[in-house]
Amino acid sequence: MLTLKLITENKEEVIKKLAKKHFDGKELIEKVLTLDTERRATQQKLDSELAEMNKLSKEDGELFKSGKAAEANAAKEKTSSLKEDTKKLSDKLGELENSITAILLTIPNIPYDEVPEGGTAEENLVVKSSLRECHEGDKVGNWTTVPENSGAKLPHWDLAKQYNLIDFDLGVKISGAGFPVYRGLGARLQRALINFFLDEARAAGYEEIMPPTVVNQASGYGTGQLPDKDGQMYHCEVDDLYLIPTAEVPVTNIYRDVILDEKQLPIKNCAYTQCFRREAGSYGKDVRGLNRLHEFSKIEIVRIDTPEHSKESHKEMLDHVEGLLKKLELPYRILRLCGGDMSFTAAICYDFEVYSEAQKRWLEVSSVSNFDTYQANRLKCRYKKESDKKTQLCHTLNGSALALPRIVAALLENNQTPEGIRIPKALVPYMGCDMIK
Repeated sequence: MLTLKLITENKEEVIKKLAKKHFDGKELIEKVLTLDTERRATQQKLDSELAEMNKLSKEDGELFKSGKAAEANAAKEKTSSLKEDTKKLSDKLGELENSITAILLTIPNIPYDEVPEGGTAEENLVVKSSLRECHEGDKVGNWTTVPENSGAKLPHWDLAKQYNLIDFDLGVKISGAGFPVYRGLGARLQRALINFFLDEARAAGYEEIMPPTVVNQASGYGTGQLPDKDGQMYHCEVDDLYLIPTAEVPVTNIYRDVILDEKQLPIKNCAYTQCFRREAGSYGKDVRGLNRLHEFSKIEIVRIDTPEHSKESHKEMLDHVEGLLKKLELPYRILRLCGGDMSFTAAICYDFEVYSEAQKRWLEVSSVSNFDTYQANRLKCRYKKESDKKTQLCHTLNGSALALPRIVAALLENNQTPEGIRIPKALVPYMGCDMIK
């Protein structure tokens, strides 16, 4: 969440930047500042009365020793009265702090200056592509470049049935729509991709983590899924636990309420998990097959870094994801998201999309975001600077490297041949074959 210091010192700028995300924050910001003024006044009064109580307690003992019983009793009565007042002030202070936090949790992160203006996905900028050179101001809505027709005709759901790779109907029988069953070479392809992505992440210096796939409420609030995405997360009500929508949640929460040494940064973690999303309100052809699932596999990369180095970390993460797509030989493009299409928590975000020849559209396969101090402030994730030993908030970053469903869809559709489905060279050692026949 945004810090009170940032809001207090840069009120107008914060309101202006929130507007880039199409969020009207004026009323909430004003309310936060009003409550904070009351909070500081209450804290000042509480500190003053606590100091007076301490002073009277010392005087009370001296008065009794001096035989001034009447004055001592008067001091004792005043101390008792102050104790009641300080209890009320302490309760009021807690209520004010809770009210401020509750409002701050509903205010999104502010975007960086380089985030383009815009309110829809059509206004995202295409900053790089495997297909052609990109130019400043290339918008998705004006982008018509696609790969030359490779002759791919069948969509992945037909290919999955033809080659007995994925059974969507069986998934409906067992669980419901959005829970496919992978079998045979389809299951092996999933495992091949998971191992390939994890090996690539480890080679890039990421420590592998195997976290739980359920988290408590504090973890959901820590990374910003709660309260913003409350209705999109599967909630186990009896135990008040949530199924994770991404490994970002448990892995980043490793560093909740932690003070790190500067020399430990950047921390680089990766994790393979199953991910769960309700995807309420998602219907139609764009969610067919593997395009949008309730349960899916994903490898996530997470970084904890210093403010000075986080932009360099973000670039390294973008290069890592691009390298994976190159090795998978998939046509891709990289988008810098406009303010209105960014997530609640991100300060800047780049999406990677691969082209689906059979569906004639681009499929998002990764989002790589820098959250600045927004998550760290919620998490109380801090580090101690070596130069002056002062403690300050870290920057957090994460990205998909990669999400499997749409990667599998693109691999099947773009590599179909009369002989079968070709396996990219990078995956052959993991698959044990170069063709699905």
